Amino acid sequence: MATLEVGQKAPEIITTNQNGDPIKLSDFLGKKVILYFYPKDNTPGCTTEACSFRDNYQALLNDGFEVLGVSIDSAQSHQKFIAKHELPFHLLVDEDQKIVNDYGVWVEKNMYGKKYMGTARTTFLIDEKGVIQHIIKKVDTKNAAQQVRDLFA
Repeated sequence: MATLEVGQKAPEIITTNQNGDPIKLSDFLGKKVILYFYPKDNTPGCTTEACSFRDNYQALLNDGFEVLGVSIDSAQSHQKFIAKHELPFHLLVDEDQKIVNDYGVWVEKNMYGKKYMGTARTTFLIDEKGVIQHIIKKVDTKNAAQQVRDLFA
C-alpha cells in the first residue's frame, strides 16, 4: 500500500464518475484539485463533509479548485447521494478499491472492538502540475471546505 507525502506526484486516477463518464486526474492538470476520500455515501459524517464542499463550491471554484470525491460506493449510490444533497461536483467510483489503495487510505479500522477494512477520511490538495501540496488526515467534516481554504489564505 502506498504512503504518499507532500511534494510527490499524485498517482494517476483512471475511473468513471457517478454518470459513468470517464475521469482521469490528469484531465485536471492546470487546476488545483481537492481530492477527498470518504467512507460511505449518505452516512452522517460523509454527508456533512460533502455539504461543506457543496455550500462553498462557488468560492472554491473562484479560488481555482476542482472538487473530486472518492468512495468505494457504486455509481448508482453516488447518483442517489448527489441527487439527495444537490452536490455539484464529481464523485468517483472506486468499487475495486484501486484508488483508495494507490492513495494509502484503505486501512484497518476499529469500531466497538470490531476490526474491519475501510476508507480513512483524508483530503489531498493537488496543485496545477499534479503534485501533492497538502494532506489533511484530521478532516473537520463540518468545515472541510474552510479547512482547505485556510491552507491557502
